[in-house]
Amino acid sequence: MPSTPHPSFEDLVAEATATPTEGWDFSWFEGRATEARPSWGYAVSLAGRLAGARAVLDVQTGGGEVLDFALGRAPATPALLAATEGWPPNVAKATALLRPRGVAVVASAEDAPLPFADGTFDLVVSRHPVRPHWHEIVRVLEPGGAYFAQHVGPHSAFELVEYFLGPQSEEVRNARHPDRERADAEAAGLRIADLRAERLRMEFHDIGAVVHFLRKVVWMVPGFTVEAYEPRLRALHERIEAHGPFVAHSTRHLFDARKPEA
Repeated sequence: MPSTPHPSFEDLVAEATATPTEGWDFSWFEGRATEARPSWGYAVSLAGRLAGARAVLDVQTGGGEVLDFALGRAPATPALLAATEGWPPNVAKATALLRPRGVAVVASAEDAPLPFADGTFDLVVSRHPVRPHWHEIVRVLEPGGAYFAQHVGPHSAFELVEYFLGPQSEEVRNARHPDRERADAEAAGLRIADLRAERLRMEFHDIGAVVHFLRKVVWMVPGFTVEAYEPRLRALHERIEAHGPFVAHSTRHLFDARKPEA
């Protein structure tokens, strides 16, 4: 029997550009890209932390998927639940997903002060914040409150970034280094209980997965469009077809920190 022809570059790119990018649901990548997950299992660990909390804030919740997952597995629910998000399509998605669970989703730009009073929460959480605003996190935590979060680490997926942008400076490569973030968190007044970091393998099996990833994770290649990078995309498509998946490595670190008691 004749073999089924591989989808063309044009077909793969057209499918990827037609797929919505709001939220943090990555199920579209099933069979097309993979990323190893950190050993600590953030979402499951978060479910346990929620059970012991009274008032919880999820900062930069995206489409609310991670908080929704954790709430669905938490043996008890906090009395007060709030989340912030800055991108309007994600605000709408998170509101629809989280409102039935009693979460107030507040539209708030990622670089704006958190729209809550001092000492409101005993637990602040976040998965992959663009940039942690440590003084704001400390301000809205009550004395003895905790910050529990998974951050993107330094030079994450930089094999892909540098394929399109060329070599990056050491300052850019280490902008999210956990040692730097530890120092900033401690300077703001947090005490670090645990800080773990891991480097994880990623594989992109077709050019559509690359295009959708760069459209969804917009800070990787700022201003990315298919038109602007078509020659590099075509070359990468041919490379994947000839040699197999494009391999990169993500970096993640887990923060568990506390605001000292008054």
